[in-house]
Amino acid sequence: MYGRDPWGGPLEINAADSATDDDRSRNLNDLDRAALSRPLDETQQSWLLGPAEQKKKKKYVDLGCVIVSRKIFVWTVGSIVAAGLLVGLITLIVKTVPRHHHSHAPADNYTLALHKALMFFNAQRSGKLPKHNNVSWRGSSCLGDGKGKQGSFYKDLVGGYYDAGDAIKFHFPASFSMTMLSWSVIEYSAKYEASGELNHVKELIKWGADYFLKTFNSSADTIDRIVAQVGSGDTSGGSTTQNDHYCWMRPEDIDYDRPVTECSSCSDLAAEMAAALASASIVFKDNKAYSQKLVHGAKTLFKFARDQRGRYSASGSEAAIFYNSTSYWDEFIWGGAWLYYATGNNSYLQLATMPGLAKHAGAFWGGPDYGVLSWDNKLAGAQLLLSRLRLFLSPGYPYEEILSTFHNQTSIIMCSYLPIFTKFNRTKGGLIELNHGRPQPLQYVVNAAFLATLFSGYLEAADTPGWYCGPNFYSTDVLRDFAKTQIDYILGKNPRKMSYIVGFGNHYPKHLHHRGASIPKNKIRYNCKGGWKWRDTSKPNPNTLVGAMVAGPDRHDGFHDVRTNYNYTEPTIAGNAGLVAALVALSGDKTTGIDKNTIFSAVPPMFPTPPPPPAPWKP
Repeated sequence: MYGRDPWGGPLEINAADSATDDDRSRNLNDLDRAALSRPLDETQQSWLLGPAEQKKKKKYVDLGCVIVSRKIFVWTVGSIVAAGLLVGLITLIVKTVPRHHHSHAPADNYTLALHKALMFFNAQRSGKLPKHNNVSWRGSSCLGDGKGKQGSFYKDLVGGYYDAGDAIKFHFPASFSMTMLSWSVIEYSAKYEASGELNHVKELIKWGADYFLKTFNSSADTIDRIVAQVGSGDTSGGSTTQNDHYCWMRPEDIDYDRPVTECSSCSDLAAEMAAALASASIVFKDNKAYSQKLVHGAKTLFKFARDQRGRYSASGSEAAIFYNSTSYWDEFIWGGAWLYYATGNNSYLQLATMPGLAKHAGAFWGGPDYGVLSWDNKLAGAQLLLSRLRLFLSPGYPYEEILSTFHNQTSIIMCSYLPIFTKFNRTKGGLIELNHGRPQPLQYVVNAAFLATLFSGYLEAADTPGWYCGPNFYSTDVLRDFAKTQIDYILGKNPRKMSYIVGFGNHYPKHLHHRGASIPKNKIRYNCKGGWKWRDTSKPNPNTLVGAMVAGPDRHDGFHDVRTNYNYTEPTIAGNAGLVAALVALSGDKTTGIDKNTIFSAVPPMFPTPPPPPAPWKP
């Protein structure tokens, strides 16, 4: 169909021309979109847009895998460089500006003193010293101890610790010292770890335990004698026989005979040595073979103590002059308790909780020295040790009655330590007189400070805020405060402003009654009497016996720094062991309490395990 073109030409009309206006509109829109989607060249854009201002041509950067605008690229790279410079500047400032470390608080006085108190044991070592002993003026000494005796039950007695300012090895106080160190490690291993001293104190305990294993036939199940002492110090009657008290010599230079004292009826010594080995076996429980060796030795010693009754210091022995034991009943309770914890064998617990044994040990009556823990009387420590069992495991019948009594007695002892009670006097400076004004008071004070802190730790671990003294209730903080005041006194908070621990603080004793510390290591060997000039000189000791706690002040807070007066200036390993225990108990963060479970590692469950539920019923 053709129509006439009004513009002068033919006009072809087809079916599309019959479309509606709406359809035409849609078709035009489609054409418009198609046109817009096709890029226009600059001439076409000028036809459509007229003489408008032309845009600047964009510049791009080809990065290989992608093409980006140069402007964006510059901004991105600039931002990265600027950020790097800023971080570098901040790092430089942080590195160069002085900072205050808030993460680690400075070590408290108790921790600082602990480091030193442990060093004292390094200086007291006898035998072949390890290379890392860290006491420059000490060397190997007394390497012939116990050798040359034919048919003896020991091969040699080299090693161990010298007791005090002499070179005698007294096994009774030495055993107590090792037991106290082990007890402190069992309760406060986390604090030792925090102070960096755990390996050191364990090494010191092993040094003592290894030596004790030499003093009897430790491989046997039954023995009939043990060694009580090496060396001699009896100068009574004006004796001029060369020995460890008559002579003033460095241990390294000793050339006189050192006798060995044996005993076949010494229940107190054997039971105390059993306690030392049993407690050490818990310290070394991760070393199974060594721990079992210690347990076996402890069992053998305790059997000997029970079978052949007698005091080791009886019959006018030399031990009676220096370390006289008043009885062996307290060692039976003490040793039995430690063997129970080391083995889990109920027979030891039954023995330790026998009312008759407690009665003989004086558990049910007072007396002026009741509640005083020492190398001689362990009753206060044994009662606390067994109170621990009641607080945490509550074994019930048939032990409850006697354990309850021990717990009550321990509570009474703790009350007697408090200033508001008058069981013990105090010096004007505040030092408790546990030995009633007699000389050498500090060894008893540190033991009491340890027991008080430990009891407070037990109560807190058992979620008990305090304890009763009669009708009055006292917080556990009161016990820690007592312990702190006593240890602070020893560290220098006393009328003389003197630290009684050598090397701690600026003012401490300089004239210790100690042979090794008072004689210079100058390649000159001073014989027995040749060393007397060093004993009698008024000059300070040439060697500093770091960490040694001296015997202490008198009842008037007075102290004479005189070498010849051992009642003021002589240290002992028994005294230092209590000091170490008290210091670690008070050291560090209070939130780090006792270790509740380690001591019970070998103890079986108190009650039988309930039987498993029956199998489900099946039709």
